[in-house]
Amino acid sequence: MKFIILALFIGSIVFVHFRGRVRHKFTRQLSDHSSFLAPVNAFLYLFSKLPARPYLDTRDFPELAPLQQHWEEIREEGVRLMEMGEIKRSAGHDDVGFNSFFKTGWKRFYLKWYGDSHPSASELCPRTTELLASIGSVKAAMFAALPPGSRLVRHRDPYAGSYRYHLGLQTPNDPGCYISVDGEPYHWRDGEPVMFDETYIHYAENKTDHNRIILFCDIERPLKYRWATAFNRWFSYKVMAAAAAPNNEGDKTGGINRLFSRIYTIRERGKALKKRNRTRYYAEQWAVVAVFVLLFIYI
Repeated sequence: MKFIILALFIGSIVFVHFRGRVRHKFTRQLSDHSSFLAPVNAFLYLFSKLPARPYLDTRDFPELAPLQQHWEEIREEGVRLMEMGEIKRSAGHDDVGFNSFFKTGWKRFYLKWYGDSHPSASELCPRTTELLASIGSVKAAMFAALPPGSRLVRHRDPYAGSYRYHLGLQTPNDPGCYISVDGEPYHWRDGEPVMFDETYIHYAENKTDHNRIILFCDIERPLKYRWATAFNRWFSYKVMAAAAAPNNEGDKTGGINRLFSRIYTIRERGKALKKRNRTRYYAEQWAVVAVFVLLFIYI
């Protein structure tokens, strides 16, 4: 039975790796965080209601229409937050999901996160939080800024339980500020939404002289069966909710981020080792993986 489970786990990683035209090197895919959730994601892909493709038609999500209809009101609150300095990088190591993005200039302000409300959001942007609260399929949302010269490296998000929705608020309206999903580029435009599957490899870059502010949302992935949807919702509120990160002191920090802040020193040691001796770094990384595999087999 253990070997069957191990084979299914490895098979799901291979499936995730070959999904799409753009891929990581297989050695990176094995250690990528999306591999740890590969069995869950393979289940969600299998029962997805919509076809597998990098970009989706926003018309398939009619409940999101109020966001585009009121985009100027949302933009007003987002721009004001930016001027106040509230759309920012994390002040500490308490946002594991986006920690690496802060180093290349990306900034955010959370509006909601998988069932957890942010008091700071209700206080500073009441209209936007009101609109989001009226749409049940919106599981997480934030204002996200990509200043001039900033970029996001190639990555795939770890969890396939949602699709990613971007609504342009204050953008350069220029091809030089763009996102590429599975090799297909799109540049943001004021008042225009785009929906994509964030589990395809994607990256973003702002080569212009103007800032980019968008409304960034996770939208529940439509599934074929109620029991599959029930599982997705259970996983979202038990696991994804634990990755909640605060805007300010009054906001909740999830258990995953509390743990991340404590073990970050180990990651810093690993990064320092990688700079000094890449061979030793990867040898230690694979040794740890091998130990876990052996423990799984023999315990």
